[in-house]
Amino acid sequence: MGHQHIPIQVMGIDAGGTMTDTFFVRADGRFVVGKAQSNPGDESVAIFNSSVDALEHWQRGVDDVYPELVTCVYSGTAMLNRILMRKGLDVGLICNKGFEQIHSMGRALQSYLGYALEDRIHLNTHRYDDPLVPVSRTRGVTERTDVQGTIVIPLREEEVRVATRELVEQGAQAIVICLLQSHKNETNEQRARDIVTEELARLGVDIPVFASVDYYPSRKESHRMNTTILEAYGAEPSRQTLKKVSERFRRHGARVDLRVMATHGGTISWQARELARTIGSGPIGGVIGSRLLGEALGYDNIACSDIGGTSFDVALITKGNFAIKSDPDMARLVLSLPLVAMDSVGAGAGSFVRLDPYSRSIKLGPDSAGYRVGTCWPESGLDTVTVSDCHVVLGYLNPLNFLGGAIRLDVDRARRHIEEQIARPLGLSVEDAAAGVIELLDLTLSEYLRANISAKGYNPADFTCFSYGGAGPVHTYGYTGGVGFKDVVVPAWAAGFSAFGCACADFEYRYDKSVDLGVPQFAEDGRKENACASLQEAWSELAVKVIGEFVNNGFSPQDVMLIPGYKMQYMGQLNDLEIVSPVSRAASAADWDAIVAAFEATYARVYASSARSPELGFSITGAILRGTVATQKPVLPEDPDAGPVPPEEARLGTRPFYRHKRWVDAVIWRMEALRAGNRITGPAIIESDATTFVVPDGFETTIDKHRLFHLRDARQGERA
Repeated sequence: MGHQHIPIQVMGIDAGGTMTDTFFVRADGRFVVGKAQSNPGDESVAIFNSSVDALEHWQRGVDDVYPELVTCVYSGTAMLNRILMRKGLDVGLICNKGFEQIHSMGRALQSYLGYALEDRIHLNTHRYDDPLVPVSRTRGVTERTDVQGTIVIPLREEEVRVATRELVEQGAQAIVICLLQSHKNETNEQRARDIVTEELARLGVDIPVFASVDYYPSRKESHRMNTTILEAYGAEPSRQTLKKVSERFRRHGARVDLRVMATHGGTISWQARELARTIGSGPIGGVIGSRLLGEALGYDNIACSDIGGTSFDVALITKGNFAIKSDPDMARLVLSLPLVAMDSVGAGAGSFVRLDPYSRSIKLGPDSAGYRVGTCWPESGLDTVTVSDCHVVLGYLNPLNFLGGAIRLDVDRARRHIEEQIARPLGLSVEDAAAGVIELLDLTLSEYLRANISAKGYNPADFTCFSYGGAGPVHTYGYTGGVGFKDVVVPAWAAGFSAFGCACADFEYRYDKSVDLGVPQFAEDGRKENACASLQEAWSELAVKVIGEFVNNGFSPQDVMLIPGYKMQYMGQLNDLEIVSPVSRAASAADWDAIVAAFEATYARVYASSARSPELGFSITGAILRGTVATQKPVLPEDPDAGPVPPEEARLGTRPFYRHKRWVDAVIWRMEALRAGNRITGPAIIESDATTFVVPDGFETTIDKHRLFHLRDARQGERA
């Protein structure tokens, strides 16, 4: 095989709740995808199994490939799941005296975050989540810094010592310090941190201490407190998981250090100080991959849709960029992390299907089978029907080729459970009951996607929809049909698309700091220069942090490219926008004018030119600094055109397939054997080890030179 001599340089990992995907890129840009069942007990095992699966395509082994790697990027849902299931460390919290209840009260909006509209209206359906830190492990200390950053009451140091001793007695495994207004003046909070550290040393107790100002020096107390608590509560256990993964790489000869996908779309080292930034790493990879793909293909507007076993995630790329939320929420907590803007609905291929005992209607989720697939897998230990069971019964999935045949599915077992739980109570045949479940899921996803685009003021006809995730291609026709997209694209590597996105991401650290600079529209030059000096001071402070992280990773400061940015709003408005700075240093009045002009141009793009309000004056609310170093990225394949007729060896036979109340024979094709230019008309099923692409009657798909499938609804002569 000619592949032997081309080194494999890049590896991406997406450790999901159901499957663990790996993605390897050779020096010539060619890539291969692997899949294995997730192993929540030890993720490094699933990553290893998935690597073996991927590298078999090139007849290579883990021991000779890992040493060749130049970059390896991890993303996963483990930290998020740990927080959702409340399985973190026992954290102790020190805050201002009189404010001990602030974390458990939460912000008002935390009481309804993540609830559907009907649940928001009916208060009796609300469940208030347990706080990450109970009041019993919270201590207040006397101090006060005012909103201008002036210390009004000095810190009572003895109270901090007493609080530390009490928290240790309470069994705290980490201590978080979060005092009011510390982002304006860090003196008291940092002094408290030093006293806690001294006191712990005196007690001979070795536990980490987190001061909010060292991690997330931003305004909004609840957000800052939640994020710093998250760092202690969830990030430290995740660091142990990543350490295991990293050690397994080392055992197989890897010299590269593991990086993790961060919420802002860059990647950071697993040893980075701020690991809470990796909380939502899973679905973000797909958005980064979509942007790279969009750039290569010249698509400006993309609707990214990712269906896995547990959720459906949607993000929009407009004019080549995705939005970043600066005060996002995750796991029903408000946070102060920069996060790629995404919307999720908890319905995926592993979602459980049940009948509502009162209304007799079918309910999907919100809980899912995760890596256990469904009752169709006899070893799953499950007896509740999932969406995957319906796929198997309807002939969409090949029971002998699930994960390339690694696990065998039992169609009769799935039929039996669907009959007992859904079909018989509703007076339907098993097929119609299963088809009804699939149609309900498709309708839910389709409405969600359409609402997401139109609610932001856009038209689906201006967007190309990318459909990926392990279960994306099974449902693509169902949730994109009738929405009216310009084009619908399914990458051949859809199953490992988030892992591909990880391999596309920059090695990038980002630090933020809240600042407060207000300048009127026609200010004199002196005021503009002062504002620039304050902004530059914040950038310089953040530069030390960013460069420090890269130096820890063995880079020298001159390897790092610094990209300054800022958040700005019209004075008195509530929402700011994040802008990449047009100037690399801010000093003069002309620099200030350039900073304002960049903000106004972005404002016009996001809202409308006529909405601009310069007469209000301009306010910078935050300084941002990103640092990046160059890494090898995947290159899209370029295959020669082989014409519309697929090769005979790609045809695997036929399989009965049920849709719209009738069985038809669908032609089965092997995805890897199809060539660029091939056209496939439904009913057809295109199978690969890692995913199944369903093309029902009335639809057709063509594969282009980049191994992307374009799906269209042939009946309307338009794209699906």
